[in-house]
Amino acid sequence: MTALLARMFLSAYHLAGSVAYPVMGPYLSYRARKGKEDAARRTERYGFASAPRPQGPLVWCHAASVGETLAIIPLIRELRRRDIHVVLTSGTTTSAALIASRLKDEVIHQYVPLDMKPAVRRFLDYWHPDAALVAESEIWPVICTELKRRHIPQILINARISDRSFDRWRRRPAIAELLFEGISLAIAQSDLDAERYHDLGVQNVIVSGNLKVDTDAPPVNEQLFETYSAQIGGRKTWAAISTFDGEEAAAADVHLAIRPRNNQLSIIVPRHPDRADAVEAMLTAKGLTVARRSRNDVITPQTDVFLGDTIGEMGLYLRLTQVTFVGRSLYAEGGQNPLEPAMLGSAVLSGAHVQNFRDAYQQLVKAGGARLVRDTEMLTKAVNYLLNNEPARQKMIEAGHETVQRMRGALPATIKGLTPYITPLAVQARLMPRAS
Repeated sequence: MTALLARMFLSAYHLAGSVAYPVMGPYLSYRARKGKEDAARRTERYGFASAPRPQGPLVWCHAASVGETLAIIPLIRELRRRDIHVVLTSGTTTSAALIASRLKDEVIHQYVPLDMKPAVRRFLDYWHPDAALVAESEIWPVICTELKRRHIPQILINARISDRSFDRWRRRPAIAELLFEGISLAIAQSDLDAERYHDLGVQNVIVSGNLKVDTDAPPVNEQLFETYSAQIGGRKTWAAISTFDGEEAAAADVHLAIRPRNNQLSIIVPRHPDRADAVEAMLTAKGLTVARRSRNDVITPQTDVFLGDTIGEMGLYLRLTQVTFVGRSLYAEGGQNPLEPAMLGSAVLSGAHVQNFRDAYQQLVKAGGARLVRDTEMLTKAVNYLLNNEPARQKMIEAGHETVQRMRGALPATIKGLTPYITPLAVQARLMPRAS
């Protein structure tokens, strides 16, 4: 595709968005009914602000969902420590709930505007950010072009790009160049990610490592932890977390296969809690007794599965076990973050489809802190082995913990890369008159 055709394609994209903009109401209403939009805050998706803009320098940070939000919380706190205001956007109700619980009034949360010119322009006109920091892999054509047009630095942080996305962009090099050349800086998770962003047109690329390694371990309500630990007693436990469709059924089959020997408790935490009713129905159809966290059900000696269907309590579920399967890897693709269970003392198991966390898994597997399985049968054998072999389990746990410690350092590297952009803002903030 030539440069002229690429510009024509982007112009058509912008035009299509402007045409569709007036009729987005029914679509957002449908998503709200499904629990995927906050009905009370739908106007934010059109770029209308629901909070006043503070005086002084302000950075727009965007994190698409929960994982990206957790990764950039330490970076946001570094910005706030320098008196730089932050408006943080996200696209899901689960991430909004997490931001409210973890960051409270440290940031201004807004839902990300639709990638349509009227919404994006309204958002930028109001917030007038001094820089835009985008977590991981979010590339939106209208947002990119508007930031470039206004000479607002656009910086990718904790940047990664999947095999599929890279191949898709590489097949459209002219469009990729138009969009990626407007990115001021990409701070990549790995050498491979850095090479790919440079190939796609980003001129300034550095490698920081993965910010998810530098986050604190997920917090836990100690009283709840003690309550559930007492209910579990001396039973063996294992967990399947961040699971997608098909993986809960696999976890149930694992449970049934090893129950005669272990009488274990299986903890299943779906990636999307709104699927919990369907997951429970599937489990009960298999003859399993389920206790749901959202109902405050008691875990009895007869309970087969503790269903973790709440938001923001991963720290609780992971502290109740020492063997964890990480989902979106067996019957879905991309993988989920293996670092949290490794931080909290779990031997990590995963399917083989972990492209989105390739570097983390490579290091964990090489060190012996994680194992990849190809199917349910192999997962069953691995869980059974680890539940009954304490030396092997402890060896994996120690290897995972040591690997996480070696991988740390992404936050200071990211701050160093951002210095030319945030130091002038910090100086400006210090020179602002203080409110009396």
